[in-house]
Amino acid sequence: MTITQTVVIPADHRLVIDVPREVPSGRVILSYTASPEAVPLHPCPICAENIDPETGNPRYNAETRAGMQEVNAMLAGNTANTLKQFNSLEEMLEDLDSDN
Repeated sequence: MTITQTVVIPADHRLVIDVPREVPSGRVILSYTASPEAVPLHPCPICAENIDPETGNPRYNAETRAGMQEVNAMLAGNTANTLKQFNSLEEMLEDLDSDN
């Protein structure tokens, strides 16, 4: 037997469910399915401001997108890899502090 009931989750997230008397007592499995309009595109409200509502993907400016495409091309071997690699945090910090 399957019974479907749509409920609104209150701010305190507590529900009291009245089960029809026709349902036998005993063990049951309750399942939760959020309605599509209730599910945010991103769990973080600050980050959600930067999510494209049509695609659900983050919105990046043109410079960031170009940088991501450049790194992907390097990793795929389509362009020369100019990424620096370091063996330790100290080595990386030293490089950051240098004038090169």
